Amino acid sequence: MKNKDVRAGLLAAVLIGLLSYPTLRNIDFVIQNGAWMIVAVSVILALLTIVGLVSVKFLSRWWQTFWQLGKFIVTGGLNTFLDFAVLNILMTLTAITSGWWFSLFKAISFSVAVINSYFWNKHWTFEVGRKKSTEFIEFLMVSLVGLGINVGTASFVVRYVAPSGGLSAVTWANVGALAAIILGLVWNFLGYKFLVFRRQN
Repeated sequence: MKNKDVRAGLLAAVLIGLLSYPTLRNIDFVIQNGAWMIVAVSVILALLTIVGLVSVKFLSRWWQTFWQLGKFIVTGGLNTFLDFAVLNILMTLTAITSGWWFSLFKAISFSVAVINSYFWNKHWTFEVGRKKSTEFIEFLMVSLVGLGINVGTASFVVRYVAPSGGLSAVTWANVGALAAIILGLVWNFLGYKFLVFRRQN
């Protein structure tokens, strides 16, 4: 593992741990178990990030794409926690967890995460040194489709699927956001790898 990968992996792990706080403090299960649970889950998430990176680096001996996919997942995890942090901060400040304001909050949080995603994917995941003239436009196009998938899925879950298991509105909003992220993950990886950050011959 290169020094750059070690530094980036450790930074991502620390940021994931820190960015998990605003979301964890809004999740019913975590709230019921007290502040110690927030700290424990944050530390576990950071440690899992490091363990995951070491594991995929080991697996990449047999298939090099594992390493790139692993870095993409860590970058995606960082973007996810940034997305969730911004969304939960906006919901906490306004006490709004549904309706068109929720959709606006989700669009804002997703946009912040996309900007972060561009830099991490360009400089670490896909390690593209030379910039194509159309790279940022291609990135925006892939990300706009991702935005549609992300906001559309989250909004659909929040508006049209009834919360189950007695979950609160804010926890259900986070369930909707998680469903959106899962659906967007495959699209983003394929779009970034084969359209935006493809190797130039």
